[in-house]
Amino acid sequence: MVRHIYARLQTLAAALMLSLAASAVQAEPRHAIAMYGEPALPPDFVSLPQVNPDAPKGGKITFGQSGTFDTLNPFITAGQPATGVSTYVVETLMGRNYDEPFSLYGLLAESVSTDEARSYAEFTLREEARFSDGSPVTVEDVIWSMETLGTLGNPRYHAAWKKVAAVEQTGPRSVRFTFNTEDRELPLILGLRPILKKAQWQGKDFEATTFEAPIGSGPYVVDKMEPGVFISFRRNPDWWGKDLPFNRGQWNFDEIRHEYFANSQAIFEAFKAGALSTYREGNAAKWLSNYSFPAVQSGDVVKSEIPHKRPSGIEGLVFNTRRPIFADWRVREALILAFNFEFINQTITGGTEPRIQSYFSNSTLAMEPGKPAEGRVADLLAPFRDQLLPGALDGYALPVATDRSNRRNIRKATALLEEAGWAVGDDGILRNAAGQPFAFDIVLTVGQDEMASIAAIYIESLKALGITATVTMLDSAQMKERMTKYDFDMTHYIRSLSLSPGNEQTLYWGSAGVTEPGTRNWMGMNSPAAEAMIADMVKASDPAEFAAATQALDRVLTTGRYVIPIWYADKARIAHRKELRFPDRIPLYGDWIGFQPDIWWYQD
Repeated sequence: MVRHIYARLQTLAAALMLSLAASAVQAEPRHAIAMYGEPALPPDFVSLPQVNPDAPKGGKITFGQSGTFDTLNPFITAGQPATGVSTYVVETLMGRNYDEPFSLYGLLAESVSTDEARSYAEFTLREEARFSDGSPVTVEDVIWSMETLGTLGNPRYHAAWKKVAAVEQTGPRSVRFTFNTEDRELPLILGLRPILKKAQWQGKDFEATTFEAPIGSGPYVVDKMEPGVFISFRRNPDWWGKDLPFNRGQWNFDEIRHEYFANSQAIFEAFKAGALSTYREGNAAKWLSNYSFPAVQSGDVVKSEIPHKRPSGIEGLVFNTRRPIFADWRVREALILAFNFEFINQTITGGTEPRIQSYFSNSTLAMEPGKPAEGRVADLLAPFRDQLLPGALDGYALPVATDRSNRRNIRKATALLEEAGWAVGDDGILRNAAGQPFAFDIVLTVGQDEMASIAAIYIESLKALGITATVTMLDSAQMKERMTKYDFDMTHYIRSLSLSPGNEQTLYWGSAGVTEPGTRNWMGMNSPAAEAMIADMVKASDPAEFAAATQALDRVLTTGRYVIPIWYADKARIAHRKELRFPDRIPLYGDWIGFQPDIWWYQD
């Protein structure tokens, strides 16, 4: 008996030693980390697969931006930040390879380590990492940046920081973050946090607008600017990271400049006149009809179409459900029915663009329109059956208009409005039981000509229901202030989504955004089911579970009827000077190339 117990103890001890050994192996510092499985690139990779590693350095690229700017701090809610500061000037611990769904490779950090449960993440900084003023990037800078961004400024960083239980410096260049929540994405989220120079901000109000540029460690520094008119970035010849394999073939222009204009039409005219280097066309019909100007005919301007495989995301008109008239899902469904997408698409784009069917459509993460939830997706949603809106479990698809009058859908909309307590009086006006007319305002930014055209057609359709809608145009500063406070009835809404959704989904759809200003939950949704699906996504240990949770979230969002979706482009349409080049290989996120200028270059 004693011998048996002793043998048993030996077996358990051996198993424990093996487990500890396995943990030690898993905790070894590595050059990269993936959300699932192994990173695609080995430690000795020489460049990212989608770049031209031999791209020449030099030249200039000039973009056009609509609106204005009044601060160079892009990490706060106050003011309108200048485009490009966080992208060109500031770096992160790790960088993303856009040829993979979600893998990060060492940038400021030479390595990352974590355990199988991802209960912590430890980063070791590169000894050579420097800010643009020549000072080293230190562990102190990392800790200060994480805590400051996690507690002050824009709330997009706050949710992840709340999941950090402890921070400790573990070596001269190493820092460990220990987590209090099961969340496999947290090491990657922290790896993508901007790292700022602590000393620059001592004695200053981090949340105040300023025209003092952040001191970063990135490839560019702010060179010149005129508030609200232009900002120019100059490539730093002493950039510490210019020889890293991760950066090879990237950041090739000597100068990146952003010019500001009143609206998109002014930007296009400036491009035609040669004042801008590139223009991203968002309208398929205009892509076919508006590019016969002399520079195109002579070959000085080239039209490039770049396909992609990312989710459609969501774009359209969003309901502010904080407003009582939009609180009832039946009202929102009625207004979706009244939106004649087929006619509007034909009018605006020539009918060339596919409709957004759900938030993750055009990808394997999407719900199947009209089909009931099955398998693991149904299991995840089952506990919330009593809270889910019609269609989440049994199937939902957006309505289709069969003719210009949209008569069939208008009848359905009328019935839903009556169920919700709204009725049309003898004067043709829709009113509730208290006699209040159904009226609302659509706020748009000056220069959103396409959305204004969409809204105008929609407003005419709403008259058939006895609804009065108006459009108010605001400048970009007014618009930002109104959206920060959620002071609107309906507005244009766009959220780009990826093949690796995670913690950012809480910022988009989390219940805190109902009252907390500055989140991206513009619709004001409060859904325990959505938050549960997000929690399952970020703790999922295999791709199948992750996909099921995302598909379930897609069902909750789509059947919430928060947005009237329009269309998406399955390719980027870029008109540009012939001297601007991009690589032949199209990565998984193909239109990442289209956003420019990371891996483009100038060549005569």
